[in-house]
Amino acid sequence: MPLVCYYREEEDIYELVDGYHRYLVMKTSVRIYKRENGLLPVTVINKDISNRMASTIRHNRARGMHSLELMTGIVAELSKSGMSDSWIMRNIGMDKNELLRFKQISGLAELFRDRSFGLSDDWLEE
Repeated sequence: MPLVCYYREEEDIYELVDGYHRYLVMKTSVRIYKRENGLLPVTVINKDISNRMASTIRHNRARGMHSLELMTGIVAELSKSGMSDSWIMRNIGMDKNELLRFKQISGLAELFRDRSFGLSDDWLEE
């Protein structure tokens, strides 16, 4: 499985988006480094930071390796950078209830600043 990188033109470096642990094993295991001749397959994506974050999350969620704290921070960062709820749900693979929970956990009132509040119809007695 290849590492996923993004080329940062300003610094002339490749930023690792996915595959950190594979990269770390290559750098720290002499046996594996020799076996692979110090080479790892790499694919380069050309996406903005929001899409790179979403890509990392999708990879980690697919492997069941996402942490609550990390996901909460990423949802907060995406919201602060102007990504809509529908963009976050679509690109990270969340439903609206999961997104709401992450926003609530983050404790950042600003994540809700463009929303109106009131009682949901679900709370009304029949």
